[in-house]
Amino acid sequence: MNKVILLGRLTRDPELRTTPSGVSVCSFSIAVNRRFAKEGQQTADFINCVAWRQTAEFICKYFAKGRMIAVVGSLTTGRYEKDGQTHYTTDVTVDEAYFADSKNSSSNSSDSPVRSDDSNTASFGINDDFMPTPADDDLPF
Repeated sequence: MNKVILLGRLTRDPELRTTPSGVSVCSFSIAVNRRFAKEGQQTADFINCVAWRQTAEFICKYFAKGRMIAVVGSLTTGRYEKDGQTHYTTDVTVDEAYFADSKNSSSNSSDSPVRSDDSNTASFGINDDFMPTPADDDLPF
């Protein structure tokens, strides 16, 4: 099974092109934070993505550099020769794209609460009545 799910921020504006046969194709890259910080510093991977047809048009219309995006797709590898040297590529072919932040929060840090237009904050359990999961030895089963 070849399935990729990523959540990250666009590193540049998506670029929309059209093939000679009239098919829309969009290329972009996203910065995806790694799960664990190394020595207190968060590191990110920069993933190249390609979307086709309506998905490509949707991404180019509604997303821009800095916006958070969630993508679902598959990993695609390729190779080409340039100056007698073989180069290998790895891209995510995007089948689905989703908004992952509000339009006004693209300039906010990823650690900031998301604000909706009516200024309510979505705290995602921070300072709410959220009970953390107990340690393994405290579980009742």
